[in-house]
Amino acid sequence: MNDSPGEVLTIEELASYLKIAKSTLYKLVREGKIPCQKIGRHWRFRKPAIDLWLEQGRLDTGSGVADKDRGD
Repeated sequence: MNDSPGEVLTIEELASYLKIAKSTLYKLVREGKIPCQKIGRHWRFRKPAIDLWLEQGRLDTGSGVADKDRGD
């Protein structure tokens, strides 16, 4: 795999790149939280878009920070 500007990753490749389970990645896709495109039956991800998404800190780590603001 080379790091050309237009590199496109599969679910498996991106899960490996992000070091997360494929099921977690599918959840991010389903919730619209990660930049992706469906081509036929297959999801594809542009590596530059993923890198930008990571830089912007949009990865939901599940830290529970949002839960603190419920007002319970």
